[in-house]
Amino acid sequence: MREQWNTKLGFILAAIGSAVGLGNLWRFPYIAATNGGGAFIFPYLFAILTAGIPILILEYTLGKTYRSGAPGTFARINRKFEWLGWAQVLTSFIITVYYFAIVVWVLSYIAFSFGNKWGEDTGGFFYGFLGITDSMTSVGGIQTNMLVPFFAVWAIVGFVMYRGINKGIDIACKICLPILLLCTVIIVIRGITLPGAIDGLAYMFTPDWSAIAKPDVWVAAYGQVFFSLSIAFAIMISYSSYLPKKEDVVNTAFLTACTNHGFEIFAGIGIFSIIGYMAYAQGVGVEDVAAAGIGLAFVVFPTAISTLPALNTLFGILFFVSLFTAGITSLISIIQAVITGIQDKWEMSHTKATTVVLVPAFVISFLFITGAGLYFLDLADYIANNIGIVMCGVIEVILIGWFFKPEKLRKAANEYSNFSVGQWWTWCLKVVTVIVLGYTTVTNLITYFRDGYEGYPMWIGFIIIGFMVVGTIVLTAMKGRKSFYEKPDDAPGYDD
Repeated sequence: MREQWNTKLGFILAAIGSAVGLGNLWRFPYIAATNGGGAFIFPYLFAILTAGIPILILEYTLGKTYRSGAPGTFARINRKFEWLGWAQVLTSFIITVYYFAIVVWVLSYIAFSFGNKWGEDTGGFFYGFLGITDSMTSVGGIQTNMLVPFFAVWAIVGFVMYRGINKGIDIACKICLPILLLCTVIIVIRGITLPGAIDGLAYMFTPDWSAIAKPDVWVAAYGQVFFSLSIAFAIMISYSSYLPKKEDVVNTAFLTACTNHGFEIFAGIGIFSIIGYMAYAQGVGVEDVAAAGIGLAFVVFPTAISTLPALNTLFGILFFVSLFTAGITSLISIIQAVITGIQDKWEMSHTKATTVVLVPAFVISFLFITGAGLYFLDLADYIANNIGIVMCGVIEVILIGWFFKPEKLRKAANEYSNFSVGQWWTWCLKVVTVIVLGYTTVTNLITYFRDGYEGYPMWIGFIIIGFMVVGTIVLTAMKGRKSFYEKPDDAPGYDD
């Protein structure tokens, strides 16, 4: 019998924990600030309503209805669709192996927060900690200073994953999310009381209405929604496959999306308040200290923490503990998506399927704590998010929207829901999302194959893409148990 969530709260917290990840804390504020500030909220909300929530409802419905992870779900709709599920699973696997490295850095920085060990040159300290080499092809050795946190993160994740849905993931999310919320609340309260905070908030929220007319801003909005909600790479289908039959997926999807995006904005207020203070203290503009992605978390923010007038160590710990809890809840969700796919096709025990996934992930993840780890992480992240997830997303909505009759799924979604989704849901999937994601996919592919990414060797990128393509073909071709392809009696079939 398939395992189920103990409670609805457990599933909601796990879904929110997956959605609220490292990117919410450092990626959203910067994306918003550099794409129209306050004006970005409008395309972002439009993206949530036309893509984020519709696809979240779709994936919750698919998982709950077909009682399987992404590969099994698509195979039960139509055996010709199975390959899409494996493409999503392999995208998640790639994210798994490099996401570990970021969580390892975060755990290390919790320790570095005691006494602000990063000193005044936070950039030099960070790159020295990484032992970064001159180029991607100069791998360097494994950074021994990362081994203790590396094994610690693996021990935590392994413990959670081997305990399964109810005894592992459910409990981990119930512990981590309250800690994350508490830390974030304290950071926000302290941030907005600092001198110069208003300048940071103005940088993040001041609307640049001309930006709305730029296609790149809309692409950024849809990209952030996919990145943030963990959609189109097997996670939400996997999680929802453990839901009871009568679960209200529509209400849950709205609750998950609103909580996630509300947290993004709330956390951004705290982060940019402190960055505003840093700019004030240094006598420079906010735009001069705000940096994207990893630089914001490991270079800019430690500098900001060091400039605080008091309690520097405490706020350093709070910031990196919040990142750590967000990272762990997202990481376990990504791994579970892979485990569910493997477990379903070959009817393995949970323990065996977990071992099959964690052992190769453990070995490969060593690559990301070498001297060239940051380069490999940057490239793998770009390919997984800008090519893998977006392409899987557009193919998913095309196959379901144009080749399966989504009205069947709308009926299934509404069956046990407190309020029903209307025709807008179908048209969002069939038209709006297809157009925007199709444009994004084509643009990203042309850009990468024409220009590459950040000057990294193209052949390394092709190896990653080749792994995804060949792996998808092989896993699809391998024969699974008969039950893997058998849809539940009450689930709509392709030819119904």
